Amino acid sequence: MKNNRGIASRGDNNNFSNNAVGEHARVSVTAPSYGTDTAAATDGEAADPTATWDVGVVTILSEELRSVVDELGLKRFKKPGGLYFYQGEHTTPESTLRIVATQTQSQGQRSAMAALENLRRHYDPRLWALVGVGGGIHDEHARIGNVIVSTDVVYYENRKINPRGNVRRRGEHRQAPAAVVHGVNAFFAEHGTPARVGPQPPAPAMEEFEVYPGVIGSGEAVIADRESDIRDYLTGYHEKVLAVDMEAGGLSQYWQENSVHGPANPGWIVIRGVSDNADEKKGHGHHERAARNAAQILRRLLPYLC
Repeated sequence: MKNNRGIASRGDNNNFSNNAVGEHARVSVTAPSYGTDTAAATDGEAADPTATWDVGVVTILSEELRSVVDELGLKRFKKPGGLYFYQGEHTTPESTLRIVATQTQSQGQRSAMAALENLRRHYDPRLWALVGVGGGIHDEHARIGNVIVSTDVVYYENRKINPRGNVRRRGEHRQAPAAVVHGVNAFFAEHGTPARVGPQPPAPAMEEFEVYPGVIGSGEAVIADRESDIRDYLTGYHEKVLAVDMEAGGLSQYWQENSVHGPANPGWIVIRGVSDNADEKKGHGHHERAARNAAQILRRLLPYLC
């Protein structure tokens, strides 16, 4: 067969798609529709699967996610499978960072680990940041509104109960990678310890707050008792445990187990705005303030972490 400028076929059951026949034929292909996956067109650019993402932020409460989104100017994006992420770019004096944030389905270690897995699978960021509110257990440093920056986590839930009902807790202590610790140290070296943050536009009435480096105690319990044995255990375990939460233990555990996925395991950091003092007055009244302060410190820390 000579000088064939079209298409030839022999045999039965031939299927052709997205083809055109003829010397000047052209094919126009319309991208498939994914139903509700419209946020990429309306709210932000779709994630480039080949792009490098610098920071993946995990939040728990809606106030926490809203504060991060507002502070960093992120845009909503919905994956075809139904997962929501908020992504964007943030420029520091040294570089432009690609940031993505998500919210867990619920409180606790397991939901936090699931959110981290979603971030790893869809974005694979170089740094994980757990940002939001926590309960302060140190009267001097962890006052309501202050922010605790942590590269150390003590997980306190492991315990042994003997036949007499006595409980012996077995803490697990993990530290973030050295590069993250050095970055946090540089921040406090330049801003002081504590770092003091005053009112910032566009919120000139915002109260000044302090930022401290410290250890986070983490477990599944919501602590609302100043006489709790957990508080006593944590302060005895490490005198620099300043606050408690329900997710940082899952973050540090996931980071350790994620090391099997490849040589470049992300760094991690925990940033907690103090919303209560883990006592009988615990409530929701200071969540917005604490979450906003934590998000602001994330933004201020980015040049030191990435």
